[in-house]
Amino acid sequence: MNAIDETQSRRWRLVLGTAAEQPLGGLGSADDEAMDRALGAVYNTDDQTSGKRSAGLGGSAPKVARWLGDIRSYFPSTVVEVMQRDAVDRLNLTQLLLEPELLEAVEPDVHLVGTLLSLNRVMPETTKATARMVVEKVVREIEQRIAAHTVAAVSGALNRAARVTRPRLRDIDWDRTIRKNLANYLPEHRTVVPERLVGYGRKAQAVRRDVVLAIDQSGSMASSVVYASVFGAVLASMRSLKTSLVVFDTEVVDLTEQLSDPVEVLFGTQLGGGTDINRAIAYSQSLITRPADTLFVLISDLYEGGIREEMLRRVNAMRESGVQVVVLLALSDDGAPAFDHENAAALAALGVPAFACTPDKFPDLLALALDRGDIQAWANRNAGAS
Repeated sequence: MNAIDETQSRRWRLVLGTAAEQPLGGLGSADDEAMDRALGAVYNTDDQTSGKRSAGLGGSAPKVARWLGDIRSYFPSTVVEVMQRDAVDRLNLTQLLLEPELLEAVEPDVHLVGTLLSLNRVMPETTKATARMVVEKVVREIEQRIAAHTVAAVSGALNRAARVTRPRLRDIDWDRTIRKNLANYLPEHRTVVPERLVGYGRKAQAVRRDVVLAIDQSGSMASSVVYASVFGAVLASMRSLKTSLVVFDTEVVDLTEQLSDPVEVLFGTQLGGGTDINRAIAYSQSLITRPADTLFVLISDLYEGGIREEMLRRVNAMRESGVQVVVLLALSDDGAPAFDHENAAALAALGVPAFACTPDKFPDLLALALDRGDIQAWANRNAGAS
């Protein structure tokens, strides 16, 4: 067997587990055997005598801690995150995440934050400080990833909206003015005659637009809650926007006052429970005082436990009053979400498309919405519009 065949055989053996040892042969190194044990603890969990699934890591915190150390030694961080998530889902290790020493060994990611937030109400005090550090690390990483793009995209949209055609001298945008008047270039004078001036609006600190984010905090929306909270904090830092953030299940909680710290926002959420979208929209309507200058973003899988017909009427009333309405089925990198197709179709019939959006694309969507661009066309190009 040549080197290529040996490499392929080794990889398939690690993928398929011990069941493939006879046709593919054993593993040749101690490191490979350690990797195989780490994978087998999560994925080789068939009880050969009973035919039932069994937890390869058992309920032992020390054993889990060793396993966490092993996978961080042998696999890249992206693979570690997937294996951790699978271990929690497949082996019911949720309770073990309440132990500080395990949290310190875990590779933080958005999904782990969602799990910790769902445990927030039952988390012992000894664990909360460690959990908060884990959440804060993930939040700061997301901020670094999205903040600059968001501020640039939103500021650009607001500046475009503020441009005027009769600006004061100090407010003239000379670059755009020259480009607008290139047809009036006089070669003999080597100059452009600016028949049309383009300028910025007065750069006062007045709020130009209002943004209301309403986030469904049912368990399936965990990643969206994390990302939306960070985006809310970034938007709240911009003086030209008035940003409000509400989270909801069957109750509605206004977390606007905590927007200066997205970690506080997240610990103010409570993932899980039912969903009353109609009630959340009713509360959001009470926050809207300037419909023509307001962007309302609803982030929900649209599984409505409240009054569906009233929910649709409220969305339509918002839209007709001049509010720019955007409905996201998910704000995450998790792929195609599960959602209520009937409600999504009903919203689309009202002229409000519902679609999923990744965090990387959300700043551009915000800018388009603030510019009152074609949301449906953007969704068709960039997302899975329903």
